[in-house]
Amino acid sequence: MIIKNIQKLVHDWINNHGIRYFNVLTNTILLSEEVGEVSRIIARNYGEQSKKKNDKNNNEDLGEELSDVLFIIICLANQTGIDLEESFYKKLKKKEIRDHARHHENEKLK
Repeated sequence: MIIKNIQKLVHDWINNHGIRYFNVLTNTILLSEEVGEVSRIIARNYGEQSKKKNDKNNNEDLGEELSDVLFIIICLANQTGIDLEESFYKKLKKKEIRDHARHHENEKLK
């Protein structure tokens, strides 16, 4: 599925189920909250932090939390008129030019 289709899918969902988009400020705060949830899962499952014994979030789903982040990013793009597909390919091209030699010459990555 191309990004434009995903942006339309989210827009249609908002119109049919969510009534309207939350404002940009609210969505930005929600994005921060969701990124925090992703960070918590990664810290406990892949990092050095242990899970708390009484933690109610033992059924954490990283994929679900990443999808929450993606959903809010798409909402923000839709609200601000950004074509994420176009922006993503532009950024990827910029990174190819800027980072190709840098990463290949990085001793830490060998």
